[in-house]
Amino acid sequence: MSEKLTGMKAGLSNYGDPGFSLFLRKAFIKAMGYSDDALDRPIVGITNTYSGYNGCHRTVPELVEAVKRGVMLAGGLPVEFPVISMHEAFSRPTSMFVRNLMSMDVEEMIRAQPMDAAVLIGGCDKTVPALLMGAASADVPAVLMVTGPMSTGSFRGERLGACTDCRRMWGRYRAGEIDRQEIDAIGNELVPTAGTCAVMGTASTMALTGEALGMMLPGGSAIPAVHADRLRHAEDSGRRAVEIAGGDLTPARIMTAAAFRNALRVLHAVGGSSNALIHLTAVAGRLGHGIDLGEFDEIGRTTPVLVDLKPSGKHYMEDLHRAGGLLPILREIRHLLELECRSVDGRTLGQVIEEGRRGWPQDIVRGIDDPVHSGGAIRVLAGNLAPRGAIIKQSAATPELLEHTGRAVVFESLEDLDRRIDAPDLEVSPEDVLVLKNSGPIGAPGMPESGYIPIPRKLAARGVTDMVRISDARMSGTAFGTIILHVSPEAAAGGPLALVRDGDEIRLSASGGRLELLVDEAELDRRRAAWTPVRHPGSERGYLKLYLQHVGQADEGCDFDFLRWSGASPGG
Repeated sequence: MSEKLTGMKAGLSNYGDPGFSLFLRKAFIKAMGYSDDALDRPIVGITNTYSGYNGCHRTVPELVEAVKRGVMLAGGLPVEFPVISMHEAFSRPTSMFVRNLMSMDVEEMIRAQPMDAAVLIGGCDKTVPALLMGAASADVPAVLMVTGPMSTGSFRGERLGACTDCRRMWGRYRAGEIDRQEIDAIGNELVPTAGTCAVMGTASTMALTGEALGMMLPGGSAIPAVHADRLRHAEDSGRRAVEIAGGDLTPARIMTAAAFRNALRVLHAVGGSSNALIHLTAVAGRLGHGIDLGEFDEIGRTTPVLVDLKPSGKHYMEDLHRAGGLLPILREIRHLLELECRSVDGRTLGQVIEEGRRGWPQDIVRGIDDPVHSGGAIRVLAGNLAPRGAIIKQSAATPELLEHTGRAVVFESLEDLDRRIDAPDLEVSPEDVLVLKNSGPIGAPGMPESGYIPIPRKLAARGVTDMVRISDARMSGTAFGTIILHVSPEAAAGGPLALVRDGDEIRLSASGGRLELLVDEAELDRRRAAWTPVRHPGSERGYLKLYLQHVGQADEGCDFDFLRWSGASPGG
């Protein structure tokens, strides 16, 4: 067996002469001022996801420096390298459209450049799953880090934090309860510091589930972005990356099928973002592990929501940090976890829980016998309207609407929604069901977070704050309401959602896990024969063409078919 090449000798450029390739590599890298001693050390690559468009990642440069310090203290050579940075509010049509591209960037940069380990710095929603997807495929030892949640602000004595309060306050503005001057003032207080959303949105959920998977050093998921502990955690991550450099503790050894089951259980226990189900499915798919919706639903039935955070509760991520972060949650559900799973710090999950700091009195993480919500944060729905499944975040829904039958008010596209949702002549009542089509992976494209269909203005002005809403889109983890998402197959793929018309009766039963279109099959067959798919301008070239040809449905993690595990060993 040939010797495993590490450091500067690994992954040499092809010049037909390995000796010359190494000579040339060292000659050029010495322009950075490195000594021969430095170049003989283990190399730790550090993803730099900073961007001037990305306030969530404002602190990445100082985190990179802290990681570098940890790497050098442990005797390694840190080398930062840029990968795609994307922010939820600055990505058109949506950051989900770019997630797979970022994962490819991460995978190929890890493959292309010499590194014995990598430190993955993420934060804003899709960056963490993209980093994990890319690292899983490259299968080089890696440590995940996050930028951490932002701190909260206040307006007239009321505590505010992005982005549940963004939606809540905007809803009040749409209803005429607050004026333009007030909403502008509120906008100045919602994001007072760097960091990810202050509530249990997708970024917070992916941080917590990333730690539960074992890819992050224990204790790192909830540290606020502006705390000194965040820098110390970065230093520790750099040190640990040197310790595992070139070894066999790779993402494939850590992110096992059992580890994903643990992460899904944590997703339920924290009242996490519905987006995390798609992302975890995509990461698991890179390693050959399937996420079964039925199993996920069953996990939810036995896992209560324990974390009292918005949008399922009332607190914020900085409060969870003060309560101990993920550890007290793991302690409460320890009897439900698979404790033999390994963490990147070298211990098993059982050891992490046993050896962690003792708990203290607090009201952020509830006891197992006093949950925020019972029966799982997210319920999987099936039925003739969603043959491959749909989901509802029942912990953030209006209980009275979880069993409901209503008349469909249909919007054919995002443009149609924008044009008519506030029209004075829109025929709609509070008992109706709002239906949005063509907002899925292919239809939008990119499956935007448009599932949080706004309450029609004329109903909002009457005090209506929630209605049953259905789409093939996603919803921000910071959002709330009785909202059915991820309907699969999507309308643009010819799923039954494409056949819904105004006035059709739709029945939701969250307790029964059912979503039914009450239209007879003969009529649906007639509509199906007349259906034509949407077409996207510009789809004949570039990334859009690649995306539309290869993206999977929600139940497949919306990953590209050619990036999912094909039977070869990860990294091969």
